[in-house]
Amino acid sequence: MRTVRKQLGWTLTQLAELSGVSITTISRAERGQLALGYENVAALAEALQLDLGALFSGEAGGSAAHQTSMAVTRAGQGSAYRGHALTYEFLATSVVGKPINPVLGTIHARRVQGPQDFARHAGVEFVYVLAGEVEVHFENGEKVRLAKGDSLYFDSRIGHAFTTVSRQLAKVIGVITAESKHMALARQGETHA
Repeated sequence: MRTVRKQLGWTLTQLAELSGVSITTISRAERGQLALGYENVAALAEALQLDLGALFSGEAGGSAAHQTSMAVTRAGQGSAYRGHALTYEFLATSVVGKPINPVLGTIHARRVQGPQDFARHAGVEFVYVLAGEVEVHFENGEKVRLAKGDSLYFDSRIGHAFTTVSRQLAKVIGVITAESKHMALARQGETHA
């Protein structure tokens, strides 16, 4: 992240203003002193005009600007990042500007500590449980328990947090979308109708 920010000639203040993430948080993340949640990672990637996984793939410095119609990610070869509640393995990071972000996740959180654990971002999410059992907690108090083979699709603007409820850490495959301008305009039209 620091490399890309410096290549753009941006200060921490400029990146903070563009992303909505505090200067302290960005600085600590760049020094490896803080694991960012998905919400902050997504905001920083958008501000830096990078594909989400490119922040961690080693391609963030410039060679990621190529487009491809196909991408193979070999087992264990995705771009890994350990966040607050789960470890993300971003897949298909060589594809720039894709409308979805596929991730393999290992959920290591065992409980929701407080409001700071809830992520929220534009778009929708789809989660499929590969191993273990998961509880998805929503900030409105709802909770959904998922076992191996279960899936959940939801509006990711609603605060959500994942916990493992099985003995083994749960593994999930997730597909996360960013809200397109078209979707945002349609939603605005619904609220004004």
